[in-house]
Amino acid sequence: MGSPEFSWKLADHPRLPKGKTVAVVVLDGWGEANPHQYNCTRVADTPTVDSLKKGAPERWRLPRAHGTAVGLPTDDDTGNSEVGHNALGAGRIYAQGNFNHSSSSMTSFLQLLLEGASEHGAKRIHVHILTDGRDVLDRSSVRFVEIPENELSKLREKGIDAQIASGGGWMYVTMDRYENDWGVVKRGWDAQVLGEAPYKFQSALEAIKKLREDPKANDQYLPPFVIVDESGKAVGPIVDGDAVVTFNFRADQMFMIAKALEYENFDKVDRVRFPKIRYAGMLQYDGELKLPSHYLVSPPEIEKASGEYLVHNGIKTFACRWSTVFDALDYKLVKPTKMINSFKIWILIITGYFDPSMEEYVEMPSDKGISFNVQPKMKALEIAERARDAILSGKFHQVCINLANGDMVGHTGDIKATVISDHGNAEDMVKRDKSGQPLLDKDGNIQILTSHALPSGSNCDWRPWPCTGRPIQEGSAKCWACQCCCCCCCDESSWPRSSRRLRAD
Repeated sequence: MGSPEFSWKLADHPRLPKGKTVAVVVLDGWGEANPHQYNCTRVADTPTVDSLKKGAPERWRLPRAHGTAVGLPTDDDTGNSEVGHNALGAGRIYAQGNFNHSSSSMTSFLQLLLEGASEHGAKRIHVHILTDGRDVLDRSSVRFVEIPENELSKLREKGIDAQIASGGGWMYVTMDRYENDWGVVKRGWDAQVLGEAPYKFQSALEAIKKLREDPKANDQYLPPFVIVDESGKAVGPIVDGDAVVTFNFRADQMFMIAKALEYENFDKVDRVRFPKIRYAGMLQYDGELKLPSHYLVSPPEIEKASGEYLVHNGIKTFACRWSTVFDALDYKLVKPTKMINSFKIWILIITGYFDPSMEEYVEMPSDKGISFNVQPKMKALEIAERARDAILSGKFHQVCINLANGDMVGHTGDIKATVISDHGNAEDMVKRDKSGQPLLDKDGNIQILTSHALPSGSNCDWRPWPCTGRPIQEGSAKCWACQCCCCCCCDESSWPRSSRRLRAD
């Protein structure tokens, strides 16, 4: 017997009558946890959510956003932006692999790359690092730089020219997002390709320790630096003949530098020179642009997601969201043009519509040059007004909006602002030790948690964990966060075509 013929037709909902407008409101960054002074979702005044909980408790459900429920290998794996964007509205579980964690890259990836390059005969391996300070504890950069330094020292013992060549903080060097500030990319290009930076040191550890002497220094915003030899010459600028790998898997953080590395015709920044290299990304960062053309791991191809089903069933949809997040999703998700991730209603600029007569997407421009904690309401009011108008128009069966305040304001670590923003990236905004007590820095101050890296237990009793790789309680997530090391380059002779895929283990 053959399988039944595929049909787009959806059965009628058993209780929801036709002709009613359904509002889908995504509270980006909102989580559930026990009430305490650092749980911004409980400290804030949230009358609407409270009424939904109390008014129909039998209908209140908490979906899982981590582990096997969203296609990650185990229930110890934390969900994050990429996982959510891929899984939300997909209608089925897609294997996400090990590349969707809260941090942007993992030191284990670098260790595998170093091992593979040396095994294939590389005689020159240079690593360009970017420090984190958000998905891991600020001021932890020294510890994370020691990890690749130890690996590189082992390679040097084998006669390989292996060393860290440049660095900087990821929010200030190389990894701008949404084409907001090409100056960030320029600072990275100058350090990594031209070997030029305002700070020069003879080792990465010396660089980090010296730059951290500034009491205002933050790992996210460390200035660019290059490593030089005794004569003051940069040890590892990217040059003709190099093979370059950017092993960061956050597409929104990488597609700008990917353009600079791959496109010969490029005018966003003055590159001074464009080295002839062989370049690959960890993933293909933009499926529509096919950028980069070479990559190590194929992303999951998601098709027949909810957005396309709605169109085929005559459901008219209106969607509105803040513009910067539009850009983030556009560049993260598209591969290929009509492959849908999330509801597909978020994807506007790149992929377009399934059916323009059935869909309307509105982009709400963000405020430029204003920190989220300074303007915590962001565009929530304007988005709500557009949703109200869409509902009252009677033209749409589904009105879908995303309120990103809690996510973006929560990342700033400003607890007061996160409370004002109406919902939090912040069901718990402090780092905690294994006993659940807030962690203190060396000056006795509470360590604020700013990352996506929040553990997810089966009973919603969630607590932050120390960055030790060990769960603090049974059922909680392991800390997979690490420094955002950016790229690794070596001589082209060691870059066989067969090595474009990671080992199975």
